Amino acid sequence: MDDPEELFRGNRSNFIDIIRTGSELGVSVCVVTVKDLKLKQKKMIGYVYDPAAKKFSPQVIGLPHVLYNRIPLRQDESSHDVQQTIAACMKHPQIRLFNPYFFDKWSLFEWLNKAKTTSKYIPSTRKMTSSQELESLFKLHSAVYMKPVSGKAGKGIMKAERHIGKLDRRPEYCLSVQETKGSVVYKYAKLSQLWSRIKEEIGHEDYIAQQGISLVRYKKRPFDLRVLVQKNYKGEWDVTGIGARLAGKLSITTHVPRGGSIDDPERLLASAFGAEGCKRILMRARKAALAIARQVEKKSGHMLGEMSMDLGVDVHGGIWFFEANSKPMKFDEPHIRKKSLERIVHYALYLIRSKQAKPGGANVVQTN
Repeated sequence: MDDPEELFRGNRSNFIDIIRTGSELGVSVCVVTVKDLKLKQKKMIGYVYDPAAKKFSPQVIGLPHVLYNRIPLRQDESSHDVQQTIAACMKHPQIRLFNPYFFDKWSLFEWLNKAKTTSKYIPSTRKMTSSQELESLFKLHSAVYMKPVSGKAGKGIMKAERHIGKLDRRPEYCLSVQETKGSVVYKYAKLSQLWSRIKEEIGHEDYIAQQGISLVRYKKRPFDLRVLVQKNYKGEWDVTGIGARLAGKLSITTHVPRGGSIDDPERLLASAFGAEGCKRILMRARKAALAIARQVEKKSGHMLGEMSMDLGVDVHGGIWFFEANSKPMKFDEPHIRKKSLERIVHYALYLIRSKQAKPGGANVVQTN
């Protein structure tokens, strides 16, 4: 997206890394805004990065072969003009556009529940429209997570728990609301009181409610896996890397912006399951991630080149899918980061060179 103050919006350091990697691999990469995507013209404005001057500057470029949608905000992407431009790019005979839209959490769970290869990884999930959804989940599970359908980086996540009193056997409900680096806990005697508070927190946002999973822990703190799945130079899905995120001491999620920390998945898994158990779980996580990526692409109906996903591991070593992101953030693990950048460029080259690629266009890969 364009930005009057800074030429365009988005993660500049990420764009610079992709541009640098493209240069190392002999591919021209630049940033183009929706406003400058003039598809009926042979020339347009793109923003190139000058490493010596350490700044972006506008330059006249030709029509691109490949576009990767990196519009950073859902509200920008959902605007009428942007939707029209994305649709026009997908129909254009000379352009290949991948990852055209953000994912919607509810759609993801619907898609994944429809295939035998992926349904086994999906926690019981409901759309939250009334207290009935919450009540039905509490009949089977003692903990329920509530997540905004269009959430990002753990923002807006809540956890509700149902406890039975030891003496009077009456249920008590606890609600943990995720904040920046921790969570605030509220207690209620009745489900109706809990629901009133949840409605206050939700406002007008669309939410899903999901079975709570007993995640494996390291030093009493739960952790999960962050998996990056990308298409390679052959246009095939492959796991680029797996990281681990350890929840903060007062947090109900493992997201780093919410107090979580980066850790080594082998170290954490081996502490709970031993070296051999760790190997088996990582193999199953890779298998799950690839099956999920294929199913999401199939059901979305769009061309995808990469996605990150959060996979949980329960105390028995079972794998669970929590969410996927069509515009992955930078992985902090250096070996994953380097490979991920190369694969973005390799996949773009595959689209240009493959027999399925549409003819014509300048030899330019662009991020949006």
